[in-house]
Amino acid sequence: MELALTHRSWAYEHGRGATNERLEFLGDAVLGVIVTDHIFRIYPDWPEGQLARLRAAVVSGHTLASVSRRLEVGSDLLLGKGEVLTHGEAKDSILADAMEAIIGAVHVTGGFAASTAFVHRIMDPTIAEAAELGAGLDWKSSLQELAVAQGRGAPDYVCAVFGPDHERLFVAEAHIEGRMFGRGEATSRRAAEQKAAEMAYGALADHPVKADHPVK
Repeated sequence: MELALTHRSWAYEHGRGATNERLEFLGDAVLGVIVTDHIFRIYPDWPEGQLARLRAAVVSGHTLASVSRRLEVGSDLLLGKGEVLTHGEAKDSILADAMEAIIGAVHVTGGFAASTAFVHRIMDPTIAEAAELGAGLDWKSSLQELAVAQGRGAPDYVCAVFGPDHERLFVAEAHIEGRMFGRGEATSRRAAEQKAAEMAYGALADHPVKADHPVK
């Protein structure tokens, strides 16, 4: 478990070769298998595309970071001085990687029986919540499907970044056929694009012929 919480920045500063990256690699694969098997069994009537979107939402970095925060993983991370100064314990990427590494550590220690029980314990509420979101499961995928169904081209996203590294703000716009349909702001590019896609989805659904917002 200590290795699962060891970020490469800490290992580098302390002359250690081992980091949590190998466990992260294993945990990512183990998580994918367990989640895939679970949703395949509990949603027998769902088509492949819907299952794929659910799995992608559940194993995404954003979701895993949220689980890490709920379990207060950040407070136990071993981080280098640079990451401490830039609040690495709160970064989605570091928290998500650590969560995968923890799953990998549980799997190495107890095999599939232990890792399956652990993943169900920490992820089942998230799976159930995600399954009820419908279009909101993945706004970018849903927006693209709606745009294609309406005979439009695929959405394009334009993203700008503001602020210093430790307080970055991403502002994304969703463009379809040269017009801006949605805008979103968040502390990560992915979240900003998802918010922009959500707004654009609503605009497209309410006004399928013409966008409300011209390109700016």
